[in-house]
Amino acid sequence: MSSFSGAIQRPLVAAAAVAVASFSGEISDKFPRSKGDCSTSNLAHSPSCNTFSESKSSWVSQISVSNLSDLSFVSQIRAPVPDVNFRVPSYSHNSVTNSNYSSVASSPLMKNLYNSAGLTRVVPRPSTYSNDISNSTSEVMYKWHLPQPNSLGDLNCPSAKSRTVVVLLGWLGARQKHLKKYAEWYTSKGYHVITFTFPMSEVLSYQPGGKAEENVHLLVDHLADWLEGENEKNLVFHTFSNTGWLTYGVILEHLQKQDPSVMERIRGCIVDSAPVSYPDPEVWASGFSAAFLKKNSVATKGSGFSDESTGSDEASGSKPAATEAALLLILKKFFEVVLYLPAVNRRLSDVLSLLSSKQPRCPQLYIYSTADRVIPADSVESFVETQRRAGHDVRACNFVSSPHVDHFRNDPQLYTSQLSQFLDKCVTNSCKSSH
Repeated sequence: MSSFSGAIQRPLVAAAAVAVASFSGEISDKFPRSKGDCSTSNLAHSPSCNTFSESKSSWVSQISVSNLSDLSFVSQIRAPVPDVNFRVPSYSHNSVTNSNYSSVASSPLMKNLYNSAGLTRVVPRPSTYSNDISNSTSEVMYKWHLPQPNSLGDLNCPSAKSRTVVVLLGWLGARQKHLKKYAEWYTSKGYHVITFTFPMSEVLSYQPGGKAEENVHLLVDHLADWLEGENEKNLVFHTFSNTGWLTYGVILEHLQKQDPSVMERIRGCIVDSAPVSYPDPEVWASGFSAAFLKKNSVATKGSGFSDESTGSDEASGSKPAATEAALLLILKKFFEVVLYLPAVNRRLSDVLSLLSSKQPRCPQLYIYSTADRVIPADSVESFVETQRRAGHDVRACNFVSSPHVDHFRNDPQLYTSQLSQFLDKCVTNSCKSSH
């Protein structure tokens, strides 16, 4: 591990520091709004959508060392396979010790990259109608949000809603405050909500059997306890980006081992800005870059946006600045090694296989965008068609122009209408049919 860290740690830290310095000021994002393309059958697109897709499909892959001549250290980067004994145990309900494990993600190079970007955790203020159920003293892992009092008079099957918990699984780098608006919308409709997030430091220090895995298991155990003893209680999952979607896969795996009958209590799954159902270094590089740089990353701005200061429209294939391009290139090289370590690849394959072929027989809603520069739209559409061919009830909505995990803010009316229609089908229809 030390030889691996020494080879690329210094350029990684330098790239992160220069990138953050270059984007020190946050610029408010302005995006063109579109009605979107939502369907339950075919995924048809307008010519403008196809233009977006063609122009940005592999924007990270277009970055080359030769384009970064001003950053001479990039050409010296090497990514040898680290000589470490990397073992990942199977996930089970039994406790696992950490003594004999090493983790590439917990190496100093990734921790220093995160620290150099100056992205530290903060303590969020408690949200209304929520109870903290984590022992963390800084950033809580998950919160329980109670239905808002004024929602109890809702005549649209209030009992079915009050017996349903919506589990929100955050994206890479998301904090509790980022999921607050989603939780508030659900609680305003009469649902219980649990918001679950991984702080960046938790992701970077991940070890099999460690705290991150323990937090997922604690969440699953808590859900199982809530469901126990009352057959009419149900779950709906709402995942964000590939991180939330993969977390959902680990939760399903744990539920299947702990109590397979619980799978029948899952009434629906909403997948926002995902998935890419295979280990793709470009996607992982884009995701980590966006998490490090946040709104300063071009990945969070979509494939096309207007520059009102100059009165001109940026090209749909706009490129990142040289410093961010360097960071993306380094991360891509890093994940080209890490994702294909045998143990890591095997573990990812297990979770991805479950999500591809062993999902619950409940309706699925996929919310995505042609302009998403982290998760390619064609990857989402391909997965949607695979699920439909497998006999799943699937709905998909393309927001066309909104950036990664920013569809709610970009078009709240379309977003909430999609959620309402989906929940009406998953949760309240059974209530109405019984009356």
